[in-house]
Amino acid sequence: MASQSENAPQSVHFFTVKDAKGDDVDLSKYKGKVLLIVNVASKCGLTKTNYTELTELYDKYKTQGLEILAFPCNQFGEEEPGSNEEIMEFACTRFKAEFPIFNKVDVNGDNAAPIYKFLKSSKGGIFGDSIKWNFSKFLVDKDGHVVDRYAPTTPPHSIEKDIKKLLEVETA
Repeated sequence: MASQSENAPQSVHFFTVKDAKGDDVDLSKYKGKVLLIVNVASKCGLTKTNYTELTELYDKYKTQGLEILAFPCNQFGEEEPGSNEEIMEFACTRFKAEFPIFNKVDVNGDNAAPIYKFLKSSKGGIFGDSIKWNFSKFLVDKDGHVVDRYAPTTPPHSIEKDIKKLLEVETA
């Protein structure tokens, strides 16, 4: 990939992140896909609903071009204390999650992951740029541009209509 020069990244496709195994993942591999990027946690009051509904959305739309990118984060109430292996085991066993789970990251502060700095600068929240809690969601179009941002309390099913619109799926 060409160096990014002085220009700020224009899409999520400019980033390389680490997966839960520590391997580099070039997000340009998701060009042409609709992305839902979520900071996840295993011990949050929002965990069950979010993981259940994210898994249902993924199962329903993965063949039509949806990818859900889960970034574990321990910055909110220390609700994601486990290792990457423990997080993967939890998500994949308890919730049958098949979507990619990445390396644990910070989403706020000086050590925030570059992808999260980009997401927040693209779509500030109602209370400013910082992420307020686990399960904040960013909807990204096929070109890697952030289209919308949803609060942690927004159930994933309520985002389905926006996902379908970006996927250009017929609504029943």
